[in-house]
Amino acid sequence: MTRSISAAAKAPLGKRILKNWQLYLFVLPAVAYFIIFKYVPLYGIQIAFRNYKAADGFFGSEWVGLAHFIRFFRSYYFGTVIRNTLTITGLSLLLGFPVPILFALLLNEILHTKYQKLIQTISLAPHFISTVVMCGMLIIFLNPTTGLFNHIRSALGLTSFNYLQSASGFKWIYILSGIWQETGWSSIIYFAALAGVDSALLEAARIDGANKWQRIWHINLPVLVPTIVILLIMQCGSLLSVGFEKVYLLQNDTNLSASEVISTYVYKVGLIKSDFSFSTAVEMFNSVINCILLLLVNFIAGRLGETSLW
Repeated sequence: MTRSISAAAKAPLGKRILKNWQLYLFVLPAVAYFIIFKYVPLYGIQIAFRNYKAADGFFGSEWVGLAHFIRFFRSYYFGTVIRNTLTITGLSLLLGFPVPILFALLLNEILHTKYQKLIQTISLAPHFISTVVMCGMLIIFLNPTTGLFNHIRSALGLTSFNYLQSASGFKWIYILSGIWQETGWSSIIYFAALAGVDSALLEAARIDGANKWQRIWHINLPVLVPTIVILLIMQCGSLLSVGFEKVYLLQNDTNLSASEVISTYVYKVGLIKSDFSFSTAVEMFNSVINCILLLLVNFIAGRLGETSLW
């Protein structure tokens, strides 16, 4: 068996493609998608190093090197957008990452399959609400005069409060609504991993006197550790990436000091002010930092344990 596998691996690439052409044809659309929409556009990265003008084209525009990067580092908004981006993503990771794990562990302990599926279905529903609808719901619920939360405050004898005009409250609105919307969806992969736990091992632990929390801690949780590490590495690789739509839709002049992040800043500078070179430089800086963080966290994970992306 081993000899036949090694012989197949040594066969010329052309023969392997002809022999398994159905498999290569199956993956062709995905490969074509990444080449056309992910790799070919990388040609435009050079805009970040030029004073790009559409009339002059890529090579006709003046080459300025790192001038746009230096301009961003020296700009008034640099500290604000970096601080806001790191605060939102950092708190989202710190608070939002453990919740799906806990939810999957608790859901796995429900023995009645019907109730288990019902709870999982209800928890999945918010994920399929579009960002625009979600932001509309938040604006309605947080309305200072007719919103649900202010009706609750009124019933408790508290004064009305405009949550979306509070710079300090914006981050918590974004993070907590994101946790509510994504917990069910993010827990799917953990719940699937728990399905691979050997039931005989759980039964043996139960016979030996292990209670529910001991079984979760010593059997279920270790099974999830490789999955947790991989997903943590991937999330750390997008630490400077905050979704544009939700922030922009909830943003206003009064909370701008806390809601201006890299993605909204790039949109305003690049598309509204048409400063394409500068906005490309800012986004490229964002991508480079994310790549460095991904490599760093993956290296640390590989050194501390056996689980890493590569």
